[in-house]
Amino acid sequence: MKTLFNSRQFHKALAPLIFLPLFISSITGLVYRVSKDLLGYSREQVHWLMSLHEGEWLGDNGELIYVIFNSLGVLWMLITGFQMFSKTISFTKKVTKGESKG
Repeated sequence: MKTLFNSRQFHKALAPLIFLPLFISSITGLVYRVSKDLLGYSREQVHWLMSLHEGEWLGDNGELIYVIFNSLGVLWMLITGFQMFSKTISFTKKVTKGESKG
């Protein structure tokens, strides 16, 4: 029976669309935190990184949409990735002939 929801196809189709926003958010978030906390830059000096990270440059409505889509993108990739992973890795021990389950 063919399922309506093929996680591999959905994952493959959406990954290119959400790669760049997620990549930008992860890199700018990391560089912001390292610059501020470890390198001693002030919040004002690295605010441009947070502006990129949050999509502030898109305006108020754009920022909200950017954050929502980034969050949904992460969740989508995690869910479909886990579904693909769980199909390839069996979580139960297979019993061969002559072995007991106990």
